[in-house]
Amino acid sequence: MNDTQFQDIPKRYSDIQFKSDAMGFNMPSDMYMGSLLKTLVSSKPNGLFLELGTGTGLSLSWMLDGMDQGSRMVTIDNDENLVDMVKGYFGDKDNLTIVMADAGEWIETYKGQKFDLIFADAWPGKYSHIDEVMDLLNVGGFYVLDDMDTQPNWPEGHQDKVDALLTYLENRKDLNLTKMNWSTGVLIATKKE
Repeated sequence: MNDTQFQDIPKRYSDIQFKSDAMGFNMPSDMYMGSLLKTLVSSKPNGLFLELGTGTGLSLSWMLDGMDQGSRMVTIDNDENLVDMVKGYFGDKDNLTIVMADAGEWIETYKGQKFDLIFADAWPGKYSHIDEVMDLLNVGGFYVLDDMDTQPNWPEGHQDKVDALLTYLENRKDLNLTKMNWSTGVLIATKKE
């Protein structure tokens, strides 16, 4: 599938992609992941969504496009330059909270409502703080990961961490999950009672 086959690409996506490339940002989620996130978000009217690892805002642009007027999003990144960039694109959105923080510390101190979808695209929530993140997910909520297939920018030994994560998630009794050899390797889990 090429870019012309994607429907309703977010308005700011091309500009964000251009800026991401120009700044050498080499960890973006691709359009496949964005389209999937938009679809999942749109299945949760009046939803509350969490993105761990805002990056340059590529995935965020898709999720915001999928949200209805009653939905809200929280996105977190620890890179001040990236947060400032994303605020430049989306700071005017009343239903979006952009947080500049260490995601692990944020997870440990968050006391608000549970989320209907958590896209964990940062170390915390993906390779650390897993139990805490699962406690933040509503029953019926989606837990979404990308980069589960080997990536060229992985450091030595990272595959072992991915394998351990997948084994851990597969053995949890409170999740139904699907692993997909698609995009960069996707895992979607749904929390059950």
